[in-house]
Amino acid sequence: MIKKLIFLFVTLFGIGKISSIPGSIASFFTVIFLFILFQILKISADIILVSLIIIFFVSLYSVNIFIKNLDDKDPKEIVIDEFIGQSIPICLYEIAHEGTKATNEILTFYFIMFILFRIFDIAKPYPVSYYDKNFKNSFGVIMDDVCAGLYVVAVLVLYMVFSS
Repeated sequence: MIKKLIFLFVTLFGIGKISSIPGSIASFFTVIFLFILFQILKISADIILVSLIIIFFVSLYSVNIFIKNLDDKDPKEIVIDEFIGQSIPICLYEIAHEGTKATNEILTFYFIMFILFRIFDIAKPYPVSYYDKNFKNSFGVIMDDVCAGLYVVAVLVLYMVFSS
């Protein structure tokens, strides 16, 4: 029962088992999911951020259990890391832009964050590549996506600084 729950958690309810581009599909699902939470259900960014931190720590444990007996320590079916990495810029965007925003602005920024995250996650610039190559455990699986998400935040902060 625990192994089944861990499987569902680390694969985002089976999204990771999709044969083509499971990471991109998981990231896209995350964008839609967070849009619903923030914009439709109007859930507080603080609650979502605390939930994300909890998911991060549960992921460290769950991914470790999932990969324990595998040769590949970063199998493509693990996509909870994409969920975490993609959530970081969106949560921080929502915290920084509290209040009423035009839907087209929100959708534009969410789309940009999705594209940038996928670029950084796939290209793996340093330190994303450092975690990916040097930590063959749950920490490495998750931290490369956390770094990719933080790169997105850095790009958006630079954009906002230079555009204002």
